[in-house]
Amino acid sequence: MTDHRITLDWERNDATFERGNYPKDHRVRYLGGQTLGVSAAVSFGGNATLADPEQMLLSALSSCHLLTFLAVAANRGFIVDAYADDAECELGKNAEGAMAVVVATLRPTVRFAGDRQPTDAEFRALHDRAHKGCFIGQSVKTEVRIEPVLQA
Repeated sequence: MTDHRITLDWERNDATFERGNYPKDHRVRYLGGQTLGVSAAVSFGGNATLADPEQMLLSALSSCHLLTFLAVAANRGFIVDAYADDAECELGKNAEGAMAVVVATLRPTVRFAGDRQPTDAEFRALHDRAHKGCFIGQSVKTEVRIEPVLQA
C-alpha cells in the first residue's frame, strides 16, 4: 500500500493553558515537504488566517472528488478543460448526538473541450461515479452532496 502520512507539531510556548484558553495554532507537514499552518475554526477561538480541520476535511473531499472525476471523464473519452469547486460544510449533531461535519456540499463547475460534450445526464453520471470511487468520500460518515455545474 502507499504511504499516507503527516507529522503534526504543536507547542504551548509558555502561553496560558486552561479551559477554553490555550494556543490552537499548529503545523502539519506532509511527506512531500509542504507545511501547512492550521488552527481551530474562528468560532472555536482559532486563527482566521490559518486553515482549520473542517476546511482540511472539506478540501480532502473536494480534491478526491476532482481527481476521481478526472479519471472517470478520461476513461469515458471526455476532455476536461477546467474544473473549479465552491464547497462548504456544516457542523451539527450527528445521529449519535455528537458534534460532527454532518453535510459537505461540493459545487464543481466543469468545462469540457473538444467535440464530445456530455449530456446533462452523462455529466451527472460522471459525478455520481466519481463520488462512488472517491476514497475520502467513501471513508466519512458525513453526507456528501454533489451539485455540479456544466460550464459551456
